[in-house]
Amino acid sequence: MILNTDRKPTAEGVRNALRSLEDIPLPQTPLLPVQINRVSAYVKCENLQPIGAFKIRGAWWRLNNLDDDHAVAVSSGNHAQGVAWAARRLGIKATIVMPRDAPEVKLANTRALGAEVVLYDRPGEDRDAVAAKLIEERGGTLVHAFGDPWVMEGQGTAGLEATQQLGREPSRIITCCGGGGLAVGLSLACPSSAVHVVEPYGWDMVGQALEAGEIVRVSSTPPKTICDALQPDATKPLNLEMLMGRAEPGTTVTDQEVRDAQRWAFANLRMVLEPGGAAALAAALAGKVPVDDGTVIMLTGGNADPGAFAKTIASG
Repeated sequence: MILNTDRKPTAEGVRNALRSLEDIPLPQTPLLPVQINRVSAYVKCENLQPIGAFKIRGAWWRLNNLDDDHAVAVSSGNHAQGVAWAARRLGIKATIVMPRDAPEVKLANTRALGAEVVLYDRPGEDRDAVAAKLIEERGGTLVHAFGDPWVMEGQGTAGLEATQQLGREPSRIITCCGGGGLAVGLSLACPSSAVHVVEPYGWDMVGQALEAGEIVRVSSTPPKTICDALQPDATKPLNLEMLMGRAEPGTTVTDQEVRDAQRWAFANLRMVLEPGGAAALAAALAGKVPVDDGTVIMLTGGNADPGAFAKTIASG
């Protein structure tokens, strides 16, 4: 899939994106104080966005800069809902390529927002190839979930908000990571903050790429993970370029650590987090990343499957 490569995301772009969000207006999500293993820190509650995830930020900014009336996206659910939400508000057609095994709540919410959903089999089909064929047949512009420079800038607005709420730049930001779009945006928004990317075990394509200095693809037999939102086959060259020398070494979390974080958030914050949205919190609770009183932990999504979430909470 060919992406826009003649433009790079910038800190100015992040600031412009925030002004655009303020014009909607999109209310700021809470920055809440927490105790992580008896250390004070903060959580940024992006699970409380209108679509239940931070993806609304990048989708809104990208579609505001779209020279087309048809947005095509590939997503397991949260980016899908962000694009659908922005498209409906802007009067743009949205077609979303989604895995057949995506959580039903995400499929239903995307359709409810007015988007057309085209399903593909995971594993087995190349989702980018499916999207490319759709664009060839119907027209439209690809709005990539993490490899688009406008999307990266939009995601970074969460970092500017956190800085405003904290009264200073965070000392470090711990973020859930799929392809690295949010991590790039946060690194631009908060240039003085250490940025820690957290991925599911066996799906750490950003972490491995940072270590190798080149794109690394997921193995042919990757482990299963409950973090459906954090399963890209690889990051993109632009994301790697922007994060090299900027992001901290990658961190991975297990499904058990993620479930522990979901239970912790429910018990201590009365928050519902989907597995992928709890990965950063899982790393902090497990002591896999440093935490201090200037740390902001990103809670990136709350679109949990009701049955799976209830089972997780009951098993604690």
